[in-house]
Amino acid sequence: MCGIVGFTGNVPADKILIDGLKKLEYRGYDSAGVALAYPGRLDVIRRTGKVAVLEEALSNDEHASCCGIGHTRWATHGRPSETNAHPHIDCHGNIAIVHNGIIENFVALRDELIAEGHTFRSQTDTEVVAHLLERYYEGDLVAAMRKATQQLQGAYGIAAVCVDAPDQIVVTRKDSPIVIGMSDGDVKGSFIGSDMIALLEYTRDAIFLDDGQIALLRPNSIEVFDRSGKTVEPTWTHVDWDAENAEHAGYPDFMLKEIYEQPRAVRDTIAGCVKNGEVILDELTLDDEDIAAIDSVYIIGCGTSYHAGLVARELIEGWARIPTTVDVASEFRYRNPIVTPSTLVIAISQSGETADTLAAVRLARSKGAKVFAVTNVVGSRITRESDGAFYVKANMEISVAATKSFLAQIACLSLIAMFLAQKKHRLTSNQVASLYSDLCETPSQIEAILENQNEIEEAAELISKAHSAMYVGRGIGATICKEGALKLKEISYLHAEAYAAGELKHGPIALLDENVPVVAVVTDSPTRMQTLSNVQEALARGSHIVAVATEGDTEVSEIADYVLYIPRTRDWCSAITASVPLQLLARHVALKRGCDVDHPRNLAKSVTVE
Repeated sequence: MCGIVGFTGNVPADKILIDGLKKLEYRGYDSAGVALAYPGRLDVIRRTGKVAVLEEALSNDEHASCCGIGHTRWATHGRPSETNAHPHIDCHGNIAIVHNGIIENFVALRDELIAEGHTFRSQTDTEVVAHLLERYYEGDLVAAMRKATQQLQGAYGIAAVCVDAPDQIVVTRKDSPIVIGMSDGDVKGSFIGSDMIALLEYTRDAIFLDDGQIALLRPNSIEVFDRSGKTVEPTWTHVDWDAENAEHAGYPDFMLKEIYEQPRAVRDTIAGCVKNGEVILDELTLDDEDIAAIDSVYIIGCGTSYHAGLVARELIEGWARIPTTVDVASEFRYRNPIVTPSTLVIAISQSGETADTLAAVRLARSKGAKVFAVTNVVGSRITRESDGAFYVKANMEISVAATKSFLAQIACLSLIAMFLAQKKHRLTSNQVASLYSDLCETPSQIEAILENQNEIEEAAELISKAHSAMYVGRGIGATICKEGALKLKEISYLHAEAYAAGELKHGPIALLDENVPVVAVVTDSPTRMQTLSNVQEALARGSHIVAVATEGDTEVSEIADYVLYIPRTRDWCSAITASVPLQLLARHVALKRGCDVDHPRNLAKSVTVE
């Protein structure tokens, strides 16, 4: 949520800041602004709405400043307005700051600062940071930042500029990502971003700041300091993402582009991970003794990552026979979970910066558990706070609704389940080789699904006119339904619920009629016949039926209004293949309802606040 960019270099900063903010639009926001630094003055321009509105405002004047910071805000404290938009300034307009996160003790700080004579202009928690910097500033903005952040409780990524040093930016972070880079191309200078995507046009070598570190950026240098003010040597990370992946590449929206990138994402994620029937996971830094001691697994995640965890539970328990619990990360640390040194915790986060998941990881490690991260972002916070990490190879995902990262997560978690089963002597090398062969078939099966979307679009016409939809399935199909219903809610704003099909008759069936279509996952599985019976129950109540079924299943076509066929595959692989038509269905429904599929309202790609 929210986005930060910054630049100090050899060319005017305004266009670079706007381009960076545009690249961060996927995170979700309601206003945007920039602060441009000059000797003796700051130009602060803020607007509600899209970055394009801010861009138009900037185009009205020439801006010669080569140093500035920018921000897209997702409201937490105070309604969306120009007054509440970032950047915020101190009383005299000498210091400007942008901030991601939440300052939990801002009320006490604000009251204290007002008592000292400071004047506040906004309703935000962020503005206290500008006034704290003013309080402590004595000609050294780094020292002021260090003293100011010692007063803060909560999460923050902060960037600041000052009129006394109009070519410098000072940044710091705690539980909110900040990335720093330099370029020596035609555009020379130092850059900051809350996401690597903001820097990719200029560099792929970056510093991911650690909590408590403060960085001072000048046009030709970057210095990093620890909490005590001592200079430290930063770690540079090379990111292989291609900037072209941030463009539409001929697709009408990022969501469709990323759906079509799913075969590659799965192939890249699983490539070379099984050799001669042996699962090779060098990233999982557990020795045989550690793995032998594992007697339980916890999987934690939020939203789509949580759903990937539900699939993983089926596989780990089925193959490795290890009791596995899946928890919503935001609840995990508040319910005193039973975690011991013999527990393996698998933390799933697409961005690697999800605040709730990071907090759960810290709790698990404090109890002595081994923690393994599954993420899409190299160098992200979760990888540095875990005992090991497996990177899904989804590359950048711009659309807020996760698609290719979800399938890549399932592929990754499937390999982890095989690995644990093999180490626990539950699967032989031949069995692993067979399972891996099945997994390797899924990319081509996805491609086959993408070749024909006519039936999906026709089904979308039906659902787009409904006032609610019910998703039902059994086993892995029930989890697929949870993700399918989430996609529909996220991007079409149509209410949808997902239930294990056997639960229909225990309450939800009361909602069914001709205005509530049922989307049923009825693939070739051990519970196919039971699911068909539950579909008949829905049919008897007047609901229209959209079914996801295995090619050649004519029995389903006799009772469903629309059938979205997927290639025949093993039941566990359907977690990947059956998800694709549900993604496409949600997208088509959203378009028919006139919705922006890439930037759904109220949502953000990276949720870095609790």
